Amino acid sequence: MTAFKTLDDIGDVTGKRVLVRVDLNVPMIDGAVSDATRIQAAMPTIRELSDKGAIVLLLAHFGRPKGAKNPTQSLSLVMGGVEDVLGHSVMFIPEAVGEGAKAGVAVLAAGDVAVLENTRFYPGEEANDPAFADALAEIGDLYVNDAFSAAHRAHGSTEGIAHRLPAYAGRAMEAELNALDAALGNPAHPVAAVVGGAKVSSKIDVLRNLVGKVDHLIIGGGMANTFLAARGVDVGKSLCEHDLVDTANAIFDAADTAGCTIHLPYDVVVAREFAPNPPTRTVNVHEVAADEMILDVGPAAVEALADVLKNCRTLVWNGPLGAFETPPFDAATVALAKTAAALTREGSLVSVAGGGDTVAALNHAGVAADFTFVSTAGGAFLEWMEGKPLPGVDALRL
Repeated sequence: MTAFKTLDDIGDVTGKRVLVRVDLNVPMIDGAVSDATRIQAAMPTIRELSDKGAIVLLLAHFGRPKGAKNPTQSLSLVMGGVEDVLGHSVMFIPEAVGEGAKAGVAVLAAGDVAVLENTRFYPGEEANDPAFADALAEIGDLYVNDAFSAAHRAHGSTEGIAHRLPAYAGRAMEAELNALDAALGNPAHPVAAVVGGAKVSSKIDVLRNLVGKVDHLIIGGGMANTFLAARGVDVGKSLCEHDLVDTANAIFDAADTAGCTIHLPYDVVVAREFAPNPPTRTVNVHEVAADEMILDVGPAAVEALADVLKNCRTLVWNGPLGAFETPPFDAATVALAKTAAALTREGSLVSVAGGGDTVAALNHAGVAADFTFVSTAGGAFLEWMEGKPLPGVDALRL
């Protein structure tokens, strides 16, 4: 993407101190990293800089310490995970700014990698205090942001510092920005978006933004029930935000104006209780009984949605179609994800997905690796889908 400087533009880094903002906010079980996905995402950037002789200084947050030092949220706890993925020892510097940080950096040699302490131990981080950003910049020569997942926050280590040192996008950030540009920035049309999840209220801004950008908007999950109710369908005991029917109708109107087709399920899987493998019925949406709840999209609707995807060139996916964590209500999500994956493999569809539930659903379907790009960012991916500016990205623009 030409709007950002990348590692290709960085020049000779031998002996240069490169501050790299990464995402080390990883889950832990019994004192060990239980999922190293975010660490692995940063490795191409870390290795490339280290191999070129840079002194690589990793900036990251861990948990929500709210500007105070807390030993239970020290980045020293994730060092084992970082070293395991990198394959060699990494130094830990127990400060992120100030004389302690400078002293730690001073003993490092070209090619060395170090992790600085949790940036959120300092109140200046989340406040984006200019003095804190200045202090960070003092210990580095160059800045690389490789943490898209933190890019929606205007913090000292994501936004402030980018104005004080030559700033570049790391490899993971570059891949993310290129994928997002292909999905909604300058996509090949027709474009489809799948938006699922429990509540319309959490995705109103996403839906409003998407109807002006995509050709087909596929609504699933509990939020589809609110749109069905807006169309006069009795959804029984289903999760439904009846107070948002007017909002749903406004989104229908905006879609009509923009020439976007909204797809709602016309057959659904219902049950009287939300539990694993209860008795279920597959019915037309107009046949939902008063004591039943809609828990998944039906097979006929999934087949029709698959036909929609076959005629599209680009797909953006956020949120499952049904209550996928509870069988058999994963069937629609798995089936449509497999269709999208097959179309991607054959080269007819660019597929970009993101958000925690979405990643889990695609992994459950066994197709995450077949999508063009799967973003592990939660909030940042959602804010991008809402069309909101991302301060950590904007600070990198040329």
